[in-house]
Amino acid sequence: AAPGEGSARRGARSERGATAAGGVSADGPAAGVTPLSAPGILFNTGAGQHILKNPLIVNSIIEKAALRRTDVVLEVGPGTGNLTVKILEKVKKVIACEIDPRLVGELQKRVQGTCLANKLEIKVGDVLKSDLPFFDACVANLPYQISSPFVFKLLLHRPFFRCAILMFQREFALRLVAKPGTKLYCRLSVNTQLLARVDHLMKVGKNNFRPPPKVESSVVRIEPKNPPPPINFQEWDGLVRIAFVRKNKTLSAAFKSSAVEQLLDHNYRIHCSLHN
Repeated sequence: AAPGEGSARRGARSERGATAAGGVSADGPAAGVTPLSAPGILFNTGAGQHILKNPLIVNSIIEKAALRRTDVVLEVGPGTGNLTVKILEKVKKVIACEIDPRLVGELQKRVQGTCLANKLEIKVGDVLKSDLPFFDACVANLPYQISSPFVFKLLLHRPFFRCAILMFQREFALRLVAKPGTKLYCRLSVNTQLLARVDHLMKVGKNNFRPPPKVESSVVRIEPKNPPPPINFQEWDGLVRIAFVRKNKTLSAAFKSSAVEQLLDHNYRIHCSLHN
């Protein structure tokens, strides 16, 4: 499990900022870029493929990312490329990670023969199983089922990036920003806020997607703390995992459970053996 709440079982994927009317953005496509209707493409809703069809939201995501002309941007799940094209218009380069070969082909056709083609690099495969490249910012509509592991892969990545603007399932997003003492405050909240400043930017209703997912969504800004806190994150996460092992237990009860006592004793013996 990732050092949050485990791999999120979200049931929907906000696929990639594609807009209404075949992908035309509010400002219109880049010169020579044909809006995509993706004839014959059947989106796999079981894998969470849902097209974001509201061009105002696409533009708002781009605006909130505050992209620079010199930026290299990481995008996960570019899909048919509507969000990708809007990012390409504003930055030096986009590195797009896509696991579905069909959508890779659509994205390549989308920019082929345009001024944007040379600024796009596509990496085919599972982003969780790949090393992340260097990038300045991450802008993405994630497959919701990889939300937790991807967030921590991102936050533990070096060198530091400036910020990430990410679409999540609403409940997951609210847990990211939850404060101590609130109902949603959890291991995910503690670990994310230890490593980053996190802000909830906007809500995105399910009717903004085609086909509509089963859940509501939210856009979140994540800015890693640099320098990071001077701790061993794996050791810290082990402590937090124990603290949140049972939601309604006190810390005293959590640490006094027989399973935890055995674990701590085992770890202490290993520590002693390693340090004489």
